[in-house]
Amino acid sequence: MQSKTYPFYGSRKAAAISAKNKRYPGIGTPLDLYDALSEIWCRETCAPRMMAEWTPDNRTLGQCSVTAFLAQDIFGGEVRGMVTSSGGIHCYNVVDGVCFDLTCEQFGEKAGELVYGDDPIQERESAYHFGKDEKRQRYERLKKALQEKTCSKR
Repeated sequence: MQSKTYPFYGSRKAAAISAKNKRYPGIGTPLDLYDALSEIWCRETCAPRMMAEWTPDNRTLGQCSVTAFLAQDIFGGEVRGMVTSSGGIHCYNVVDGVCFDLTCEQFGEKAGELVYGDDPIQERESAYHFGKDEKRQRYERLKKALQEKTCSKR
């Protein structure tokens, strides 16, 4: 049986990461989280400056920080942020030394140009993240949708 191929950075190594809690039944690895979020990401969870460009074909667009902090809730570790060519911060996760980026697809062909490394740790309560009410609300919306999706599996 051939295993599914995942399009996000670090997916092969992320398969070995286990959830640190059981808040979300059926979410045991970042691969499970990616599968669930693929059905949940929407325009309303996208960063406001990118909403006009969001489409179901590019469902990870503008979802990086809310997704990375949700992944941190489940798997622990750190949320890191790299400065992009447009000057924004792109968030991803590092758990037990394994780096993965559930939302790198939003960069299309340029995703291969992203360099993951010793980027600064991102604090969720900072002015750049949950200090912004809209970002906290998008995170809460994504979290609630995941809870509803996974709770229905019980």
